[in-house]
Amino acid sequence: MKITAVILAAGQGTRMKSALPKVLHPICGQPMITHVLRAAQTVSTERPVVVIGHGAEAVRDLLKATARCVVQDPQLGTGHAVQQAEGLLKGKTDLVLVAYADMPLLRPESLSRLVETQQANPGPLTLLTVRAPEARGFGRVVRAPDGGVLSIVEEADATEVQLKIDELNVGAYCFSSAWLWDALRRIPLSKKGEYYLTEVVGLAVRDHLPVQALLSDDPTEAIGINTRLHLAEAEAAMRLRINRAHMLAGVTILDPATTYIEAGVVIGRDTVVSPNTHLRGNTTIGEGCSLGPNTIVEDTVIGDSCKILASVLEGAVLEEQVGIGPFARLRAGAHLCRGVHMGNFGEVKDSTLGPGTKMGHFSYIGNAEIGANVNIGAGTITCNYDGVRKNPTEIGEGAFIGSDTMLVAPVKVGAHAKTGAGAVVTKDVAPDTLVVGVPARPIKKLNEAKDDKAH
Repeated sequence: MKITAVILAAGQGTRMKSALPKVLHPICGQPMITHVLRAAQTVSTERPVVVIGHGAEAVRDLLKATARCVVQDPQLGTGHAVQQAEGLLKGKTDLVLVAYADMPLLRPESLSRLVETQQANPGPLTLLTVRAPEARGFGRVVRAPDGGVLSIVEEADATEVQLKIDELNVGAYCFSSAWLWDALRRIPLSKKGEYYLTEVVGLAVRDHLPVQALLSDDPTEAIGINTRLHLAEAEAAMRLRINRAHMLAGVTILDPATTYIEAGVVIGRDTVVSPNTHLRGNTTIGEGCSLGPNTIVEDTVIGDSCKILASVLEGAVLEEQVGIGPFARLRAGAHLCRGVHMGNFGEVKDSTLGPGTKMGHFSYIGNAEIGANVNIGAGTITCNYDGVRKNPTEIGEGAFIGSDTMLVAPVKVGAHAKTGAGAVVTKDVAPDTLVVGVPARPIKKLNEAKDDKAH
């Protein structure tokens, strides 16, 4: 059976008071339409169709790799919006799943149950409903004495008795494609000059066809977004849902209320996340790590058994057993190999620190390749920018960089070499050599000193 999702995303969203199309506003780090589309894709066997209108080009650019887009122009209501997909879908799909792009909390499991219910329904449609004390402007589901669905009444048209109904139309439907397209053409024009999709329920009833209603067990699914207040409400509900899923998977979150984890972040079991920690973007964290408090991690890969305290990581890679912080910063291209330790108030950008390397506090390493087991003293700086280009620094394994060393790139420091405190290194340093001074000059071959001592 072919199942195709149609996502309605053409609305202007004037109450958001924003130049950004409403459906592109982020929820937990991703545009709200992305959440809806991802949920729909779990049940859709065909490539989804998105009906766009306001901000069409921006929405199309976002979705071009994942969905087919059709434009609704003019915008004459939700029924008219679904009609725009007829040319793509008529005769090519068995079921049509319809959802709104401003409902980011719709769950894949609810949409799956919606499709399953319609597959067993001899009638033409099944809708998702929820019981909630706050109507939030949703239409009321009117039922017959035997429990069958009679109609959906929009809040503006509801009587006082109907306004007391607590079963609400969420705005997710599954239709028989063979029935849908003709029904859309029979929708009457509303007083506002629009064609409401909800009218198809009444049409089915008048055709003496059964309409099924699936009651959601999660009221947060009914949080639609029309204002910035709704946006914040949906963000809080989504964040709680994400945190709960991580905790059930074996992650300890000490204070979920102050922990911000975006959708798509992967965390290994037995990792502990402390308060006021933000995990963003394309981030993967291994097992047995300790993160925070007061830590921001974005687009970063962290291996097992790492400890990050009160630090900021952006576009970095950390291998196993790395410890950094407090108050450290890793910028794009930072790669800390296994067992690296980075102290407080240090910064690394576009550089690799080899296994076992120790980086003291108050240091900056940029555009550098640093070998294994190097000691980087406090206050060390790679002077990598000459005003035109970024220049590289290379430090061999086992080197010892004294406190307050300035490494004026491009420059190489050989394996097991040493720099004295306060040295300004402007020329390459040979392996096993001690350099001191401003500018730094070699004063001793370290291997010779060891030989002399042996004699």
